Amino acid sequence: MNLEQQVGQCFLVGFAGTSAPPYLLEWLAAGRVGGVILFARNVESPRQLAALTQSLHEAALTPILIGIDQEGGTVARLRGAFTEGPAAMALANTGDPHAAETAYRLLGQEMRELGINWDYAPVVDLAYNRENPTVGTRSFGRSAAQVGRFARAAVRGLQGAQVAACAKHFPGLGNTAVDSHLALPTVDVTLEHLLEHDLEPYRQVIAEGVASIMTTHTRFPTLDAQHPATVSPVIVRQLLREALGFDGVVTTDCMEMRGITDHYTPSESAIMALLGDVDLVLVSHTPATQEAAMRGVLEAVQQGRIPLSRIQQANIRRARLLAQVAVQQVDISHVGSPERRRMMEEIAARGLSLLKGSLPAMTFDQQLAFVEFASTLESEVMEAGGQTGIQQQLAALGMTPRYVALQPIGDDLRMEQALAAAREAAITIIATRNAYLLPDQAERACQIAAQARSVVHLCLRNPYDAGLFDADAVLTTCGDGQPQLAAALRALRGDVAVASGLRVDIV
Repeated sequence: MNLEQQVGQCFLVGFAGTSAPPYLLEWLAAGRVGGVILFARNVESPRQLAALTQSLHEAALTPILIGIDQEGGTVARLRGAFTEGPAAMALANTGDPHAAETAYRLLGQEMRELGINWDYAPVVDLAYNRENPTVGTRSFGRSAAQVGRFARAAVRGLQGAQVAACAKHFPGLGNTAVDSHLALPTVDVTLEHLLEHDLEPYRQVIAEGVASIMTTHTRFPTLDAQHPATVSPVIVRQLLREALGFDGVVTTDCMEMRGITDHYTPSESAIMALLGDVDLVLVSHTPATQEAAMRGVLEAVQQGRIPLSRIQQANIRRARLLAQVAVQQVDISHVGSPERRRMMEEIAARGLSLLKGSLPAMTFDQQLAFVEFASTLESEVMEAGGQTGIQQQLAALGMTPRYVALQPIGDDLRMEQALAAAREAAITIIATRNAYLLPDQAERACQIAAQARSVVHLCLRNPYDAGLFDADAVLTTCGDGQPQLAAALRALRGDVAVASGLRVDIV
């Protein structure tokens, strides 16, 4: 490869639309980029996605990586006709790492059939800050030992299906209340604390042979007073490479997040990341930004600022990863199959917990009210936030309660409908989503509960919503992906036995 191609292999780029734009196909044909990152904006159906990935692979001069965030639960780019998995917290709440391995193996098999060979999962951040807006049910819990145990299982599942796993967000995003999509978080903890807690899961997945690790755009002043982890040689080279001994691929998170763009130009951040021993730079959205970053790195190599040996080393690591996951044939015949959905729903059912009382016998007709607070777009990472699957799930199961969906904030007209339904129903189910972080949602949920004769509280995301109001029974799902919604409704109908108490360790 010439120098421009060697530099280009260090970049993965995203694009808008459900087919590849001409400029991207030209870049791939010229060897100017090393792969592509997909989002929900690129996905319409299994057939369309398979055609898209095939066009990308066929256009590329050399084998490429196609990556996606398919964690399960809240962060899943493949929904609807695809197989979804339970959230990490729900998998940990089964108490069985084999369940997690099975779930991630199923996800991996389906991604590979669709032409995707790199999954930005598992999340190994610790859930020890209730106020964290982006971790929550994406985490396997608060205990470093528990997170490490389930993360290893996730790696075995994905890589057993020949999809590269990517542990994130190094060295740990759990202990912040700031979303790095919107600003630069700071985590002011000691190295000793990181070594004992946040870094333990990384030791575990490195021992398991994880293919890649993603950095976080978060500043750790006790390690590097100036730079966030992504562009810090102290954190990447000294801590991850030398202290933890990781010689696989290190990738950035998206370099268009404001935790980076508020402080660096596209070229400067890419140069600093590569100099710090990162191998792959993700630029997920804007062609002009992608061009600027690639051009800046090329010029830095030509000028000697970045040694050519550093680019060559990154290319060797990328090639080593690709050799394990190169896609041979796209085949969608099993994508979203009933058998896979059944297996995921069975695992999700094992992740349910009854936190209070017992579930009453319910007939899902007009005598029962179901009030749901619909999903909200808390963060760019949770891009499917405007969707809810409960109403569709109710219909699929032949359930016809009085159903009211409320927006997370406001929605006065439907609020009156919800209050009336609660007053008239024998039992009211109130489904909340992270109401403990959303005062308006919490207040309205309490108002509805006060009008109801009997209340079942369904906590659809973090279990922290439990205790928000007085309920006769509290059921938590530890996430609201499709299999978890289906499992919850079956439990409410009495078809699934639910264990009491949480088995996942959280704050």
